[in-house]
Amino acid sequence: MSRTVSPKPPPLLVVLGAIGALIFLLPLAGLAWRTPWGRLGELLATDVVVDAVRLSLITSLASAFLSALLGVPLAWLLARVDFPGRRLLRAVVTLPMVLPPVVGGAALLFAFGRRGLVGESLESATGLLLPFSTWGVIVANTFVAMPFLVITVEGALRTLDPRFEAAASSLGASPFTVFRRVTMPMIGPSLGAGLVLAWARALGEFGATITFAGNLQGRTQTLPIAVFVALESDRDVAVAISLLLVVISVVVLVALRDRWWQGS
Repeated sequence: MSRTVSPKPPPLLVVLGAIGALIFLLPLAGLAWRTPWGRLGELLATDVVVDAVRLSLITSLASAFLSALLGVPLAWLLARVDFPGRRLLRAVVTLPMVLPPVVGGAALLFAFGRRGLVGESLESATGLLLPFSTWGVIVANTFVAMPFLVITVEGALRTLDPRFEAAASSLGASPFTVFRRVTMPMIGPSLGAGLVLAWARALGEFGATITFAGNLQGRTQTLPIAVFVALESDRDVAVAISLLLVVISVVVLVALRDRWWQGS
């Protein structure tokens, strides 16, 4: 039985790779070093943290739900329907992934603010004012999180074997039945990964949220915003919240590791 022999790495690549790894490891080590481990439970039980955790969970889960509700049909259109401007629409949909979050928040404010493009009409029709509200946090989170779900689901739809859907159609299933009973189960793993990615991105959103929804404890102050505020007033609380977010992020990455690489 043959065994693959790894070539001896050039020393220069080893040194540069080690320095690259330190760029990621040292900040985490610094966070762990600065963490007040003896008071961690006490710090995480303060009213500010509890309110931020509650709000972050509510808004991030709501954003993940909206991302799935709206993002799956959008991904299906981008993957299956050839229409004028499809490439442009795909670029616009993925734009929040590279757009500075503060710019995204400003754009949301100009669109949905009290005097925004549709904000005034929306408030007149429904009484709903998005800026500086919990709904505003959800909208901001969805804006930055949905692209992660869309590109994940679109990729799965593009690689899906169309013969199964064609077989279901030939047996008399309606297009929606085919989508619900055949397509959705087959892209289930990718949809699950996209949902988790969207939720994690929404949980960690800061720039667009604080620009569009502000910083009101118990109403718009999510965990990342609480870290930003605590850095000016109580470093220990900021470190405790940061550690909590790091742990959640690591759990998400470990859960999704098989989506990106094969473990050894």
